[in-house]
Amino acid sequence: MPYPPTPRSDLPPGAEPRQRLHPLSPALHGAKSLVVVIAGLSWSTLSRVGFGWFAVMAAILALGATVLAVISWYNTGYHVVGRELRVYEGLLWRRSRAIPLERLQAVEVVRPLLAQLTGLAELRLEVVGGGKTEAPLAYLGVADAIALRQRLLALAGRTPPDPATPAAPAADAAPAGAAAVPPGRPLHAVRNKDLLLSQLLTPQAFLIPFGVAFVATQFLSTGSWSFIAMASTLTAMAGVLLQPIRRVLDDWDFRLARDADTLRIRNGLLETRAQTVPLHRVQTVGVTWPLLWRVKGWLRLRLEVAGYSAGEVDERNRPDRLLPVGDLQTAEAILTEVLPGVHLGELPLTAPPTRARWLNPLSRRVLGAGLHEKVFTVRSGLLTRQVAVVPYARIQSVRVVQGPVQRWLRLATVHADTAGGAGAAASDRDLAEAWGLAAELTSRAHAARRAS
Repeated sequence: MPYPPTPRSDLPPGAEPRQRLHPLSPALHGAKSLVVVIAGLSWSTLSRVGFGWFAVMAAILALGATVLAVISWYNTGYHVVGRELRVYEGLLWRRSRAIPLERLQAVEVVRPLLAQLTGLAELRLEVVGGGKTEAPLAYLGVADAIALRQRLLALAGRTPPDPATPAAPAADAAPAGAAAVPPGRPLHAVRNKDLLLSQLLTPQAFLIPFGVAFVATQFLSTGSWSFIAMASTLTAMAGVLLQPIRRVLDDWDFRLARDADTLRIRNGLLETRAQTVPLHRVQTVGVTWPLLWRVKGWLRLRLEVAGYSAGEVDERNRPDRLLPVGDLQTAEAILTEVLPGVHLGELPLTAPPTRARWLNPLSRRVLGAGLHEKVFTVRSGLLTRQVAVVPYARIQSVRVVQGPVQRWLRLATVHADTAGGAGAAASDRDLAEAWGLAAELTSRAHAARRAS
């Protein structure tokens, strides 16, 4: 149910009252602040002042952060006025944001671990042209977050009103350990066993024993068994182990479904994420075959989506996962859902001319580019094979670039730029071929946009 509205006298006539976030929001923000405070107080501070004073300092700073969080919660509100979402916050410095719902691309329901334990959720908005996630509403009740998400998407015209919406909160509010199923037609669910094994078949996993042995050797060679030395050693080991473990936690129980013209993705263990990707915003599909995965015949699929900042600090905020790990047959089925009529085994790819070996002595035979009936395709990578697939309708610009060595060899690189990121680049093509390829890409892009 909505929380007590914030009483205001400056609302437009007939506008709905401003709503506050969940009353437990200050507690969750305070808990996160406590972690930041303890991390900020270095181990050297603990050794100088002792454990007692260290605990007192951490408690005072955490209490101050909690008080500020309560004040911030009391002065934070949101409501929908017409076709705008307005968010208000701040005490000394008042800040208000009006987000036109016409520019809204996606609304994500995210549940970090503390939010799962307290039955809350965070709402994150992605807006066209935004440099980062806009107006995160943290935190709301799960049912309220889902209801607000459906309302915003409906007002933005991204999804029609869903008659099955009343049943949606039950799925999203499932216990953290349950395998929640996203609404729509199920496409694929990644087995957690395959996810774990895929992360073991990475260079980072193979280097973990060496990293742990190095850290342990450094620790033993100092001859110090103090608390500070042990804590520093454990911190260093955590840094070595973090990356593969984080990938497993992020993609745990990965499930993909399709609902009308959108993809619905649900994943995560400690932090669950429910994301919606409109198919018309997909700019590029990337296919990657890591070297060690080829033994199992595995690959992964990723997306570039318009409306999401490529420079987002936290890459997990971008809905770029389409298939964390899977075989070719599964990838073909998923790719057909995103790009109908496109099959990985039928993509026309030709290698650059022989003289390109001076620039790519080992990978020339791997490089390739080609024009499919519906997409532009580029292949690259020697150890980690990669294929970029760009629909013609998503190409924003075409560039022909020559470096000094390329001019000497009469070669050029053709770039097909998209609104969602890097697009694709056909490297070291014959100069005449490059200009012809650029002209053909421009023509097909114009025709595809007119047709759509």
